[in-house]
Amino acid sequence: QVRLIESGGGLVQVGGSLRLSCAASGRTFSPYAMGWFRRAPGKEREFVVIIRWSGGTTSYADSVKGRFTLSRDNAKNTIYLQMNSLEPEDTAIYYCAVDWTGAGWGTNAYWGQGTQVTVSS
Repeated sequence: QVRLIESGGGLVQVGGSLRLSCAASGRTFSPYAMGWFRRAPGKEREFVVIIRWSGGTTSYADSVKGRFTLSRDNAKNTIYLQMNSLEPEDTAIYYCAVDWTGAGWGTNAYWGQGTQVTVSS
């Protein structure tokens, strides 16, 4: 059974930092990719950052480049999202997702329960 355990959300002031983590389990092989997405109030879910496990290539949304950094623990199938210089526009529910086979982020992906990040001004 695939499980995604997220942690690290919370309330922070503008300019502050938070670190999210997500651990994936339930498969005997490494994922094809993992990533973070977010849904702000009244908006559609959007991509934040993804990492392709083989090679470690990362892709960031333009809105978070230079402020967010994704890292990983290969042995634990865990990713971490360090979020610095947070802005009110970063307020959202952040979802971890795993693509085990390269099928993309649709119905074949697995999603965490989400963790709330609130940036107050």
